[in-house]
Amino acid sequence: MPSKIPPSASATDTAALGEARALVRDLFTARAGLYWFDFLASTTIGWAAFVAAVLLPAWSALQALCVAVSIVALYRSVIFVHELAHLGPRVWPGFRLAWNLLCGGPMLVQSYTYSGVHNLHHYQQLYGTRDDGEYLPFARMRPLAVFGHWALGMVVPAFVLVRAMILVPLSWLIPPLAKWLWERASSLVIDPEFKRPHSKHDDPSWRWQDAYAWFCASTAIALMAFAVLPWRVLLLWYVLLTGILSLNGLRTLVAHRYRFPGERPLTLMEQFHDSVDVPGHRLLTPLWAPVGLRFHATHHLFPGMPYHNLGTAYRRLKNGLSDPSWFLDSSERNLFTGLRRLLRESMTRSRPDRS
Repeated sequence: MPSKIPPSASATDTAALGEARALVRDLFTARAGLYWFDFLASTTIGWAAFVAAVLLPAWSALQALCVAVSIVALYRSVIFVHELAHLGPRVWPGFRLAWNLLCGGPMLVQSYTYSGVHNLHHYQQLYGTRDDGEYLPFARMRPLAVFGHWALGMVVPAFVLVRAMILVPLSWLIPPLAKWLWERASSLVIDPEFKRPHSKHDDPSWRWQDAYAWFCASTAIALMAFAVLPWRVLLLWYVLLTGILSLNGLRTLVAHRYRFPGERPLTLMEQFHDSVDVPGHRLLTPLWAPVGLRFHATHHLFPGMPYHNLGTAYRRLKNGLSDPSWFLDSSERNLFTGLRRLLRESMTRSRPDRS
Protein backbone atom coordinates (compact mmCIF):
# COMPACT_ATOMS: atom_id res chain seq x y z
CA MET A 1 0.00 0.00 0.00
CA PRO A 2 1.64 3.28 -1.07
CA SER A 3 2.09 6.04 1.48
CA LYS A 4 -0.37 8.92 1.17
CA ILE A 5 2.04 11.49 2.61
CA PRO A 6 4.08 13.35 -0.04
CA PRO A 7 7.79 13.66 0.77
CA SER A 8 9.04 17.07 1.82
CA ALA A 9 10.56 19.27 -0.86
CA SER A 10 14.21 20.21 -0.57
CA ALA A 11 15.19 23.77 0.26
CA THR A 12 16.53 24.19 -3.29
CA ASP A 13 13.26 23.03 -4.84
CA THR A 14 11.23 25.23 -2.51
CA ALA A 15 13.27 28.28 -3.48
CA ALA A 16 13.02 27.50 -7.20
CA LEU A 17 9.26 27.01 -7.05
CA GLY A 18 8.84 30.18 -5.02
CA GLU A 19 10.77 32.17 -7.61
CA ALA A 20 8.61 30.68 -10.36
CA ARG A 21 5.37 31.59 -8.58
CA ALA A 22 6.53 35.16 -8.10
CA LEU A 23 7.16 35.54 -11.84
CA VAL A 24 3.64 34.48 -12.85
CA ARG A 25 1.47 35.60 -9.95
CA ASP A 26 -0.47 38.04 -12.15
CA LEU A 27 -1.52 35.38 -14.68
CA PHE A 28 -4.33 33.63 -12.81
CA THR A 29 -7.31 35.67 -14.01
CA ALA A 30 -9.46 33.91 -16.60
CA ARG A 31 -10.92 35.98 -19.44
CA ALA A 32 -14.49 34.81 -19.82
CA GLY A 33 -14.96 36.51 -23.19
CA LEU A 34 -12.01 34.64 -24.66
CA TYR A 35 -13.33 31.32 -23.36
CA TRP A 36 -16.70 31.95 -24.96
CA PHE A 37 -15.28 33.15 -28.28
CA ASP A 38 -12.75 30.33 -28.56
CA PHE A 39 -15.25 27.63 -27.66
CA LEU A 40 -18.10 28.92 -29.83
CA ALA A 41 -15.85 29.54 -32.84
CA SER A 42 -14.31 26.07 -32.60
CA THR A 43 -17.69 24.42 -32.12
CA THR A 44 -19.33 26.30 -34.99
CA ILE A 45 -16.50 25.49 -37.39
CA GLY A 46 -16.44 21.86 -36.26
CA TRP A 47 -20.14 21.15 -36.64
CA ALA A 48 -20.36 23.11 -39.90
CA ALA A 49 -17.55 20.98 -41.32
CA PHE A 50 -19.28 17.85 -40.03
CA VAL A 51 -22.57 18.76 -41.73
CA ALA A 52 -20.67 19.51 -44.94
CA ALA A 53 -18.99 16.10 -44.73
CA VAL A 54 -22.41 14.45 -44.42
CA LEU A 55 -23.73 16.29 -47.49
CA LEU A 56 -20.68 15.93 -49.72
CA PRO A 57 -20.11 12.89 -51.97
CA ALA A 58 -18.78 9.92 -50.02
CA TRP A 59 -15.03 9.30 -50.19
CA SER A 60 -14.41 12.56 -52.03
CA ALA A 61 -11.33 14.63 -51.26
CA LEU A 62 -13.51 17.53 -50.15
CA GLN A 63 -15.39 15.29 -47.74
CA ALA A 64 -12.10 14.05 -46.29
CA LEU A 65 -10.98 17.65 -45.82
CA CYS A 66 -14.21 18.53 -44.02
CA VAL A 67 -13.84 15.50 -41.76
CA ALA A 68 -10.29 16.56 -40.89
CA VAL A 69 -11.42 20.12 -40.13
CA SER A 70 -14.27 18.79 -38.03
CA ILE A 71 -11.94 16.56 -36.02
CA VAL A 72 -9.45 19.33 -35.28
CA ALA A 73 -12.06 21.98 -34.47
CA LEU A 74 -14.27 19.78 -32.30
CA TYR A 75 -11.21 18.30 -30.60
CA ARG A 76 -10.44 21.82 -29.45
CA SER A 77 -14.03 22.21 -28.27
CA VAL A 78 -13.96 18.92 -26.38
CA ILE A 79 -10.70 19.81 -24.62
CA PHE A 80 -12.45 22.72 -22.92
CA VAL A 81 -13.70 20.02 -20.55
CA HIS A 82 -10.24 20.26 -19.00
CA GLU A 83 -10.84 23.92 -18.21
CA LEU A 84 -14.27 23.09 -16.81
CA ALA A 85 -12.67 20.59 -14.44
CA HIS A 86 -10.39 23.29 -13.07
CA LEU A 87 -13.06 25.98 -12.92
CA GLY A 88 -15.24 23.78 -10.72
CA PRO A 89 -18.92 22.88 -11.15
CA ARG A 90 -20.26 26.18 -9.80
CA VAL A 91 -18.09 28.62 -11.74
CA TRP A 92 -19.49 29.99 -15.01
CA PRO A 93 -22.56 27.73 -15.02
CA GLY A 94 -23.69 29.23 -18.32
CA PHE A 95 -20.46 28.23 -20.03
CA ARG A 96 -20.69 24.72 -18.60
CA LEU A 97 -24.29 24.45 -19.80
CA ALA A 98 -23.36 25.65 -23.29
CA TRP A 99 -20.45 23.22 -23.45
CA ASN A 100 -22.66 20.27 -22.57
CA LEU A 101 -25.47 21.31 -24.91
CA LEU A 102 -23.31 22.05 -27.95
CA CYS A 103 -20.40 19.67 -27.50
CA GLY A 104 -20.45 17.27 -24.57
CA GLY A 105 -23.93 15.87 -25.18
CA PRO A 106 -23.65 15.30 -28.95
CA MET A 107 -20.16 13.84 -28.50
CA LEU A 108 -21.32 11.70 -25.52
CA VAL A 109 -18.46 13.00 -23.35
CA GLN A 110 -20.37 14.86 -20.66
CA SER A 111 -18.40 17.29 -18.50
CA TYR A 112 -19.02 15.37 -15.27
CA THR A 113 -17.01 12.45 -16.63
CA TYR A 114 -13.92 14.64 -16.22
CA SER A 115 -14.85 17.07 -13.46
CA GLY A 116 -14.30 15.36 -10.14
CA VAL A 117 -11.87 12.89 -11.72
CA HIS A 118 -9.20 15.13 -13.19
CA ASN A 119 -8.88 16.97 -9.89
CA LEU A 120 -7.54 13.78 -8.31
CA HIS A 121 -4.71 13.83 -10.86
CA HIS A 122 -3.53 17.13 -9.38
CA TYR A 123 -3.63 16.10 -5.72
CA GLN A 124 0.00 15.89 -4.70
CA GLN A 125 -0.67 12.84 -2.54
CA LEU A 126 -2.36 11.02 -5.45
CA TYR A 127 -0.51 12.03 -8.62
CA GLY A 128 1.23 9.06 -10.20
CA THR A 129 -0.09 6.61 -7.61
CA ARG A 130 -2.55 3.78 -8.17
CA ASP A 131 -5.37 6.13 -7.17
CA ASP A 132 -4.64 8.41 -10.13
CA GLY A 133 -6.84 7.29 -13.01
CA GLU A 134 -4.96 9.48 -15.48
CA TYR A 135 -1.61 7.82 -14.93
CA LEU A 136 -0.05 4.55 -15.99
CA PRO A 137 3.69 3.77 -15.88
CA PHE A 138 3.98 3.65 -19.68
CA ALA A 139 7.76 4.07 -19.50
CA ARG A 140 7.89 0.74 -17.65
CA MET A 141 5.48 -1.07 -19.96
CA ARG A 142 6.22 -2.87 -23.19
CA PRO A 143 5.83 -0.74 -26.34
CA LEU A 144 3.06 -3.04 -27.56
CA ALA A 145 1.09 -2.36 -24.38
CA VAL A 146 1.58 1.38 -24.85
CA PHE A 147 0.31 1.12 -28.42
CA GLY A 148 -2.62 -0.98 -27.23
CA HIS A 149 -3.75 1.73 -24.84
CA TRP A 150 -3.64 4.28 -27.64
CA ALA A 151 -5.51 1.95 -30.01
CA LEU A 152 -8.37 1.53 -27.51
CA GLY A 153 -9.60 4.90 -28.71
CA MET A 154 -10.93 3.16 -31.81
CA VAL A 155 -13.53 1.20 -29.83
CA VAL A 156 -14.43 3.82 -27.23
CA PRO A 157 -17.04 5.49 -29.50
CA ALA A 158 -18.97 2.22 -29.65
CA PHE A 159 -18.88 1.91 -25.88
CA VAL A 160 -20.03 5.46 -25.15
CA LEU A 161 -22.90 4.99 -27.61
CA VAL A 162 -24.01 1.80 -25.85
CA ARG A 163 -23.51 3.49 -22.51
CA ALA A 164 -25.66 6.49 -23.43
CA MET A 165 -28.47 4.60 -25.18
CA ILE A 166 -28.73 1.42 -23.11
CA LEU A 167 -26.74 1.40 -19.87
CA VAL A 168 -27.74 4.86 -18.66
CA PRO A 169 -31.53 4.34 -18.94
CA LEU A 170 -31.19 0.87 -17.43
CA SER A 171 -29.24 2.36 -14.53
CA TRP A 172 -32.27 4.51 -13.70
CA LEU A 173 -34.12 1.27 -12.94
CA ILE A 174 -31.31 -0.92 -11.59
CA PRO A 175 -29.40 0.61 -8.63
CA PRO A 176 -26.48 -1.89 -8.72
CA LEU A 177 -25.92 -1.01 -12.38
CA ALA A 178 -26.01 2.69 -11.50
CA LYS A 179 -23.32 2.11 -8.87
CA TRP A 180 -21.15 0.14 -11.31
CA LEU A 181 -21.66 2.75 -14.00
CA TRP A 182 -20.52 5.54 -11.69
CA GLU A 183 -17.48 3.71 -10.41
CA ARG A 184 -16.30 1.95 -13.56
CA ALA A 185 -17.76 3.68 -16.61
CA SER A 186 -18.18 7.38 -15.86
CA SER A 187 -14.61 8.65 -15.99
CA LEU A 188 -12.37 9.93 -18.76
CA VAL A 189 -9.25 8.12 -17.57
CA ILE A 190 -6.55 5.84 -18.97
CA ASP A 191 -6.31 3.34 -16.11
CA PRO A 192 -8.87 0.56 -16.72
CA GLU A 193 -8.71 -0.42 -13.04
CA PHE A 194 -9.65 3.04 -11.79
CA LYS A 195 -12.65 3.05 -9.47
CA ARG A 196 -14.28 6.46 -9.30
CA PRO A 197 -15.00 7.77 -5.81
CA HIS A 198 -17.45 10.53 -4.99
CA SER A 199 -15.75 13.90 -4.69
CA LYS A 200 -16.57 17.45 -3.69
CA HIS A 201 -15.67 18.35 -7.28
CA ASP A 202 -18.42 16.17 -8.76
CA ASP A 203 -20.79 18.10 -10.98
CA PRO A 204 -24.25 18.12 -9.34
CA SER A 205 -25.86 18.26 -12.79
CA TRP A 206 -24.51 14.87 -13.85
CA ARG A 207 -27.96 13.26 -14.03
CA TRP A 208 -29.32 15.72 -16.57
CA GLN A 209 -26.07 15.46 -18.52
CA ASP A 210 -26.61 11.70 -18.83
CA ALA A 211 -30.25 12.24 -19.77
CA TYR A 212 -29.30 14.77 -22.44
CA ALA A 213 -26.64 12.46 -23.90
CA TRP A 214 -29.29 9.70 -24.05
CA PHE A 215 -31.63 12.13 -25.81
CA CYS A 216 -28.97 13.12 -28.36
CA ALA A 217 -28.00 9.53 -29.16
CA SER A 218 -31.55 8.16 -29.22
CA THR A 219 -32.90 11.00 -31.33
CA ALA A 220 -30.12 10.67 -33.88
CA ILE A 221 -30.56 6.89 -34.17
CA ALA A 222 -34.34 7.27 -34.47
CA LEU A 223 -34.00 9.88 -37.21
CA MET A 224 -31.68 7.56 -39.10
CA ALA A 225 -33.97 4.58 -38.58
CA PHE A 226 -36.87 6.55 -40.10
CA ALA A 227 -34.67 7.74 -42.99
CA VAL A 228 -34.84 11.38 -41.94
CA LEU A 229 -31.06 11.36 -41.65
CA PRO A 230 -28.70 9.13 -43.63
CA TRP A 231 -26.81 6.40 -41.79
CA ARG A 232 -23.58 8.05 -42.85
CA VAL A 233 -24.19 10.48 -39.96
CA LEU A 234 -23.45 7.66 -37.53
CA LEU A 235 -20.42 6.52 -39.52
CA LEU A 236 -18.98 10.02 -39.71
CA TRP A 237 -19.71 10.66 -36.03
CA TYR A 238 -17.77 7.48 -35.24
CA VAL A 239 -14.88 8.64 -37.43
CA LEU A 240 -15.04 12.07 -35.80
CA LEU A 241 -14.88 10.77 -32.24
CA THR A 242 -12.22 8.21 -33.15
CA GLY A 243 -10.10 10.96 -34.67
CA ILE A 244 -10.48 13.12 -31.58
CA LEU A 245 -9.58 10.25 -29.26
CA SER A 246 -6.60 9.29 -31.42
CA LEU A 247 -5.20 12.82 -31.32
CA ASN A 248 -5.82 13.09 -27.61
CA GLY A 249 -4.25 9.68 -27.09
CA LEU A 250 -1.03 10.83 -28.72
CA ARG A 251 -1.11 14.02 -26.67
CA THR A 252 -1.63 12.00 -23.51
CA LEU A 253 1.40 9.81 -24.25
CA VAL A 254 3.70 12.84 -24.32
CA ALA A 255 2.00 14.79 -21.51
CA HIS A 256 4.09 12.95 -18.89
CA ARG A 257 7.21 10.84 -18.63
CA TYR A 258 5.22 8.06 -16.90
CA ARG A 259 8.28 6.76 -15.07
CA PHE A 260 6.83 6.14 -11.62
CA PRO A 261 5.27 2.79 -10.64
CA GLY A 262 2.82 4.38 -8.22
CA GLU A 263 4.38 3.21 -4.99
CA ARG A 264 4.60 6.61 -3.33
CA PRO A 265 3.43 10.20 -3.74
CA LEU A 266 5.78 12.65 -5.39
CA THR A 267 6.99 16.09 -4.47
CA LEU A 268 5.71 18.92 -6.64
CA MET A 269 9.11 19.17 -8.31
CA GLU A 270 9.08 15.43 -9.06
CA GLN A 271 5.58 15.80 -10.49
CA PHE A 272 6.77 18.69 -12.66
CA HIS A 273 9.76 16.74 -13.97
CA ASP A 274 7.46 13.82 -14.75
CA SER A 275 5.36 16.19 -16.88
CA VAL A 276 6.17 17.63 -20.29
CA ASP A 277 5.95 20.99 -22.06
CA VAL A 278 5.96 20.95 -25.86
CA PRO A 279 6.03 24.62 -26.91
CA GLY A 280 6.60 23.46 -30.48
CA HIS A 281 5.21 25.44 -33.39
CA ARG A 282 2.85 28.27 -32.52
CA LEU A 283 0.24 27.22 -35.10
CA LEU A 284 0.79 23.49 -35.64
CA THR A 285 1.32 22.21 -32.10
CA PRO A 286 -2.08 23.46 -30.82
CA LEU A 287 -3.74 21.25 -33.44
CA TRP A 288 -2.84 18.16 -31.37
CA ALA A 289 -2.41 19.85 -27.97
CA PRO A 290 -5.11 22.54 -27.92
CA VAL A 291 -6.34 24.88 -25.20
CA GLY A 292 -2.96 25.31 -23.53
CA LEU A 293 -2.17 21.62 -23.14
CA ARG A 294 1.13 21.91 -24.97
CA PHE A 295 2.34 23.56 -21.76
CA HIS A 296 1.36 20.60 -19.63
CA ALA A 297 4.29 20.67 -17.21
CA THR A 298 3.72 24.38 -16.60
CA HIS A 299 0.06 23.56 -16.02
CA HIS A 300 1.05 21.05 -13.34
CA LEU A 301 3.06 23.74 -11.59
CA PHE A 302 0.10 26.13 -11.73
CA PRO A 303 -3.11 24.12 -12.22
CA GLY A 304 -5.28 27.15 -11.46
CA MET A 305 -3.84 29.20 -14.32
CA PRO A 306 -6.23 29.70 -17.28
CA TYR A 307 -5.16 28.13 -20.54
CA HIS A 308 -4.68 31.42 -22.38
CA ASN A 309 -1.90 32.49 -19.98
CA LEU A 310 0.16 29.30 -19.97
CA GLY A 311 2.24 30.33 -22.98
CA THR A 312 3.06 33.66 -21.37
CA ALA A 313 3.98 31.87 -18.15
CA TYR A 314 6.25 29.46 -20.01
CA ARG A 315 8.13 32.29 -21.73
CA ARG A 316 8.47 34.28 -18.51
CA LEU A 317 9.89 31.32 -16.65
CA LYS A 318 12.19 30.36 -19.51
CA ASN A 319 13.63 33.86 -19.71
CA GLY A 320 13.18 35.12 -16.16
CA LEU A 321 14.31 32.36 -13.81
CA SER A 322 17.77 32.83 -12.34
CA ASP A 323 18.48 29.21 -13.27
CA PRO A 324 15.98 28.02 -15.90
CA SER A 325 17.68 24.65 -16.42
CA TRP A 326 15.38 22.81 -13.99
CA PHE A 327 12.37 24.27 -15.79
CA LEU A 328 13.55 23.53 -19.32
CA ASP A 329 14.38 19.92 -18.40
CA SER A 330 10.66 19.21 -18.80
CA SER A 331 10.45 20.52 -22.36
CA GLU A 332 10.35 18.53 -25.60
CA ARG A 333 10.83 19.98 -29.07
CA ASN A 334 7.76 18.40 -30.63
CA LEU A 335 5.34 15.48 -30.53
CA PHE A 336 7.74 13.08 -32.22
CA THR A 337 10.65 13.67 -29.86
CA GLY A 338 8.30 13.12 -26.94
CA LEU A 339 6.98 9.87 -28.38
CA ARG A 340 10.48 8.71 -29.26
CA ARG A 341 11.68 9.29 -25.71
CA LEU A 342 8.73 7.39 -24.26
CA LEU A 343 9.19 4.42 -26.57
CA ARG A 344 12.94 4.35 -25.98
CA GLU A 345 12.44 4.30 -22.22
CA SER A 346 9.65 1.75 -22.60
CA MET A 347 11.93 -0.61 -24.52
CA THR A 348 14.75 -0.12 -22.02
CA ARG A 349 12.83 -0.30 -18.75
CA SER A 350 10.53 -3.16 -19.76
CA ARG A 351 13.41 -5.34 -20.96
CA PRO A 352 14.01 -8.29 -18.62
CA ASP A 353 17.17 -8.15 -16.54
CA ARG A 354 19.59 -10.66 -18.10
CA SER A 355 22.26 -10.38 -15.44
